[in-house]
Amino acid sequence: MPELPEVETIRRQLAPRLERAVLEEMEVLDPRWCEPAPPVEVADAVRGRRIERLERRGKYLSWRLEGEVYLVMHLRMTGNLLFVPPARDAAEEPRYVRVRFVLDSGAHVLFADARRFGTGVVLLGSEAHEAYFARRLGVEPLGPEFTADALRALASGRRAPVKAFLLSQERIAGVGNIYADEALHRAHIHPLRPVGSLTRRQLAALRDAVIASLEAGIDARGATIDDFRDVEGARGSFQDRFLVHRREGEPCPSCGRSIRKLRAAGRGTYVCERCQPRPRTPRRRGDLTSV
Repeated sequence: MPELPEVETIRRQLAPRLERAVLEEMEVLDPRWCEPAPPVEVADAVRGRRIERLERRGKYLSWRLEGEVYLVMHLRMTGNLLFVPPARDAAEEPRYVRVRFVLDSGAHVLFADARRFGTGVVLLGSEAHEAYFARRLGVEPLGPEFTADALRALASGRRAPVKAFLLSQERIAGVGNIYADEALHRAHIHPLRPVGSLTRRQLAALRDAVIASLEAGIDARGATIDDFRDVEGARGSFQDRFLVHRREGEPCPSCGRSIRKLRAAGRGTYVCERCQPRPRTPRRRGDLTSV
């Protein structure tokens, strides 16, 4: 699934090509994309509007159109946005195109999605836009609000494993399986450690590690494990820089010990248990041996 760095890569590539352009037409080829809204109504709401800004919130891409109309997209598991210059033959379109955006320049933007999980919604007014994200997303990890103190407040008293905490979009927006594994390794924290048990120093290290992992992913234009491509159809390269993710049995880059795969938060999780010590299991009273 595209995570924050992949969506930010798409935003940075599309923004200079789309901002100030007019969205002449949006063709919804798969009604499932905007359910329950009818495709015709969605297309009518955005037709002919100038694109003022392309924004990202967590894993969402938000098109801000003139008149305070917002088109909000989520790529989900296999969604990709591809930019097609005006001169390119339409016969070269990829498979699984679900939505086609037509700009006044003659260029197209195509949303292709093999598994059809991607979604789109039109929101009217800035209040509706803010409320939509407030119900779904927590703090933006690349924003100024993501401080060590803010992370400590979110983690306080919580017993969930830190991996599950990082994957909760209602707490921290945009971090998925890849970048949670990478951040926890950078911070030397085991993914099964209860997040509320982390020390002040560990939480500060985790905050810095989340930011460093996300920025490294953006620098590499995302990670391509299965389907992700940038707007020109190119693969990301962050998978070539993974510290632990998808590296089961390989040596840890820090200490050389073999990387293990385990399950955390229902997801395949990769860890070096020398650099990231496993949390101790508390002894029960009956387990104690008298001296």
